[in-house]
Amino acid sequence: MERDSQENSRHPIQQDGGFDTVGSIATNVEDGFTMAAVGDLLLARPVTKGRHPGFDDLVKILHDADVTFGNMETNILDVRSKGCPQAEYGGAYCISAPELGSDLKAMGFNMVSRANNHTLDWGVEGMRETTRALDENGIIHAGAGENLAQAGAARFLETARGRVALISLAASFTPMSRACDPAGEAPGRPGLNALRLDKSIVVLPEMLESLRQVRAALPNYNPAGQDPSRVVLGGVTFKTGDKAGYSFEADPRDVADILRNVRRGKQFSDFCIATNHGHTPGNWSSERPDYEQSFARRLIDAGADAYVGHGPHQLRGIEIYKGRPIFYSLGNFFCEDLRTPLGADMYAVYGKDPKIDTDAEVTIDEVYKGYPSPEGFVDALPDQIYYESVVSVSRYVDNQLAELRLYPIELGHLKRFANRGVPRLAAVPQAVAILGRLQELSQPFGPKIEIEDGVGLIRLPPSLAQ
Repeated sequence: MERDSQENSRHPIQQDGGFDTVGSIATNVEDGFTMAAVGDLLLARPVTKGRHPGFDDLVKILHDADVTFGNMETNILDVRSKGCPQAEYGGAYCISAPELGSDLKAMGFNMVSRANNHTLDWGVEGMRETTRALDENGIIHAGAGENLAQAGAARFLETARGRVALISLAASFTPMSRACDPAGEAPGRPGLNALRLDKSIVVLPEMLESLRQVRAALPNYNPAGQDPSRVVLGGVTFKTGDKAGYSFEADPRDVADILRNVRRGKQFSDFCIATNHGHTPGNWSSERPDYEQSFARRLIDAGADAYVGHGPHQLRGIEIYKGRPIFYSLGNFFCEDLRTPLGADMYAVYGKDPKIDTDAEVTIDEVYKGYPSPEGFVDALPDQIYYESVVSVSRYVDNQLAELRLYPIELGHLKRFANRGVPRLAAVPQAVAILGRLQELSQPFGPKIEIEDGVGLIRLPPSLAQ
């Protein structure tokens, strides 16, 4: 017993994430390990056998990596026999043909996240069919399950250079898609791993005073116990700040659960990816929400080797924190605009009649209304920014991030709707423009992005990778 006690004292697993060699927080991969990461996979049908000039060049980049990750923002099922469109859905009914599972494998994807606002577009049955399609093709996935414990758990990929863990969560989701654990006799609920956010609207001090007067004029106003720094009207919280905008606070219960899953995932792996799907403050914004930087850093402190954000369908900045990459959004990798079939509820939202109008006419309307003109985007067509992104490839030497390559892509923005949305490497002038925008977005976070032959490079000397 005394010997066991001494051994345990030399090898504790601390609860703050700072554990030692028993559950080391350090990256632990073979030299040359690479992670390719992209953003949203919004596609409706297989593409590898289609006519998509330039796509094969991207497939080679994906195949060359040890782990290739993307956010699976669709469901894979045959709607003729499984699933049905839900009354509550993520803004569009995202569905893909059953053959997509094998097509993703052919592209090189071996890890995908599942937690996002489309996880339950086609119900629990659609979620389960997607699980089956990915499992059958050996694609590791995380973020959805039969209860919260399953949805939040890390899933693991074995590679020749190390075992990789994936934890997937969503900060933007439909309320009924949030998974929960059993409680007493009540069973658990299938769904996704959610990070709930408490939203406030930030206003200038004089604006808050006007809102305070409005609140005082309403029936049943009780001044007792009112917080002088905040005003709640119609369930909306307003608070003061230097600039009008939106503020978000992450639910501490969800954060604690996610941190534990990241810590546990790293204890059983050599490299841990944490991925978050969120649209806040809105798809119109290229700026991260105010909660996200501290949240991403806490995940890295808990053991994550990379934080990959996606959801707003456009690029956001890149940060290097303690030698580990934080991608606040990698935009779209696929963005096929035409989807079929659609639920009747979506026809109603856009004022269409399924006996007269077509699925294509509804989804085109959804694209124009769902992709608003971004802030300050003047030099191109209003929605072009949603069809430009990067493929990121991180390379590791001596268990440290040595280099991050950023390959600019474009998704055929000017093609007809039936053909656009499949990526290819951007021509050099467009690539330089994309990387220039990413340089500007990343400038507040510090990393220097060099541009060489239309490819972005972030190099980390050993002294900066600590």
